[in-house]
Amino acid sequence: MKLQRMNRRALSLGALAVSGALALTACGSDDTGSSSGSSSSATAAAGSIKCDDAKGQLLADGSSAQKNAIDAWVKNFTQACSGVQVNYKGSGSGAGVTAFTQGQVAFAGSDSALKPEDVTASKAVCSGGQGIDLPMVAGPIAVAYNVSGVDNLVLDAATIAKIFDGKITNWNDAAIAKLNPDAQLPDLKIQPYHRSDESGTTDNFTKYLIAATPDNWKYEGGKAWQAKGGQAAAGSSGVAQGVKQTNGAIGYMELSYAKDGLGTVAVDTGASAPVKASSDGATKAVAAAQVVGTGSDLSLKLDYNTKAEGAYPLTLVTYEIACDKGNKAATLPATKAFLRYIASEDGQGILSGIDYAPIPDAIITKVRTTIEGLS
Repeated sequence: MKLQRMNRRALSLGALAVSGALALTACGSDDTGSSSGSSSSATAAAGSIKCDDAKGQLLADGSSAQKNAIDAWVKNFTQACSGVQVNYKGSGSGAGVTAFTQGQVAFAGSDSALKPEDVTASKAVCSGGQGIDLPMVAGPIAVAYNVSGVDNLVLDAATIAKIFDGKITNWNDAAIAKLNPDAQLPDLKIQPYHRSDESGTTDNFTKYLIAATPDNWKYEGGKAWQAKGGQAAAGSSGVAQGVKQTNGAIGYMELSYAKDGLGTVAVDTGASAPVKASSDGATKAVAAAQVVGTGSDLSLKLDYNTKAEGAYPLTLVTYEIACDKGNKAATLPATKAFLRYIASEDGQGILSGIDYAPIPDAIITKVRTTIEGLS
């Protein structure tokens, strides 16, 4: 009897140890790097992923804006679907679209919808079909700055445009001082940073300036930076690093990159109060977007000139680009499984915790239906 009691006690302690290890594993799976509240959703996501027949290596490239979100999604997905390797480069939207239309990747990420010439090019690799835009993740483009002694900064569209166009060159300029009467603005040269690579972030940033202050931003816009002067850096991470290392610097990047001591500008949109970059603000902006794509394409038109309360106007949507028909047989199961997961309630659910914004229900429901029809 004594031996039986000892055995029962050993089994009980063993169960406790296993339980504790599982709890630690669940905490460790919080790929978002956010509070423990996000950990449970990440763990739940891994448990509900449908792998189907997915296997092999899935190559993808494109938007660096969504790279932090993709990394979190890939971690969950590959934990559940161990037979799949997902390799997403994050070389920029322009590089991703090119790689897709040349048949080098199974899908691409782009912060700008496909242009007509891109759709035409995609027909060569999508046998009997074409490339389509699937809005998957939204995010505020933060205007991040590094100015010693300035913890809060308000700018409007006109002032932002003049700074990035080299028309305002010092932090104590009268236009900045008028918007920030309580700030101790230094006599310091402004060092604006922009993207050196073709970027959907640049496209959306300049679309905002064109819409909100056309008199002060005379450029056409697009993925390539057109204004003269300033410092150039590759990728959102490169811009963020440049701003961090330079007192007096300012740059545009996704909110998830605006960390480690960088301040973020509150944008005076004409609403009752300036709006800071946030996931909630981005979601409010995207909720008013219109689907302008045709057929299976779900490209959106955003209102960059919004004055709605709490809506952050500098918001982008990243699309995953895939063939509606004619996907390669070897990668179709993995492509559908991965896209299905990131569009799912669980996949979208981790975004707010890592400084992105989920796609509103009315739009993401259409995305899920479209993914199931990919062939």
